[in-house]
Amino acid sequence: MRSGPARRWPLQIVLLTGMSGAGKTQALKSFEDLGYYSIDNLPASLLVNVVDLAPLERDKFSKLAVVMDVRGGTDFAELLASLEGLESVPYTVVFLDAPDEVLLRRFSETRRLHPLQSEGLGVAEMLRKERTLLDPLKERADIVIDTGDINIHELREKLASLVPDVNGLNQTRISLSSFGYKYGHPLDSEILFDVRFLPNPYWIDELRDLDGTDDRVRRFVLGSQGAQEFVRRFKDLVDFMLPGYQRERRLYLSIAIGCTGGRHRSVVIAAELGRLFAEDGFAVTVSHRDIHR
Repeated sequence: MRSGPARRWPLQIVLLTGMSGAGKTQALKSFEDLGYYSIDNLPASLLVNVVDLAPLERDKFSKLAVVMDVRGGTDFAELLASLEGLESVPYTVVFLDAPDEVLLRRFSETRRLHPLQSEGLGVAEMLRKERTLLDPLKERADIVIDTGDINIHELREKLASLVPDVNGLNQTRISLSSFGYKYGHPLDSEILFDVRFLPNPYWIDELRDLDGTDDRVRRFVLGSQGAQEFVRRFKDLVDFMLPGYQRERRLYLSIAIGCTGGRHRSVVIAAELGRLFAEDGFAVTVSHRDIHR
């Protein structure tokens, strides 16, 4: 989340961008349901105009969600310049992504044309070119969401929990998630940590079929050698980093904790870290990607 000098009335902009097929249309509909005025495929040259118009339509334009991507052209210098012109209002850049194999499957299932279709490339080549074109925007993004393993309803819930409300623009938000390395690591986390050094409850007969939300598994993991010290040291590290994120106007931090299958150790550690950060007053969301696999 970025913001400049405060306006006399609250205007918030969410810029949605990302790969074709990653779910921007569904995300835009979700923002409409959350009370945002939504605009799809806005040319970069008009972004500042919309912001200038907003004071005349305060009720309608207090919260804006705008999709801007390769459909508006492949030269993103103008868009990046437009973002520089938004420093007087709060805005969040949300980048939706997914693995190429997922995007290819979605294009095959929907039979949609890729926006770069006119260049005569195959879909795989078009995705590679699009990814290269969008790299500067992804680097600029405040929030990156991997939609490869989530459905429309899960995307809506994630957007609602991650994108700040107007009244919480200055509050750092922390997203903690657990995952299993056997299913691949998440693409949308700034910090990724491996807790496979802890004893695995999978090898305990009475714990194998349980998961990390069960008190018996939680006691086993947190009672193992080094677990409590790891949680303390890891939290101290994040506490040290958070002021730097705030100075750089990155008010969202995504942390992924991984173990082998994503059902036991990572679930316990992510939940415990979430509890401790919540006790310190941070806005925290905790999710478990692979707990039911």
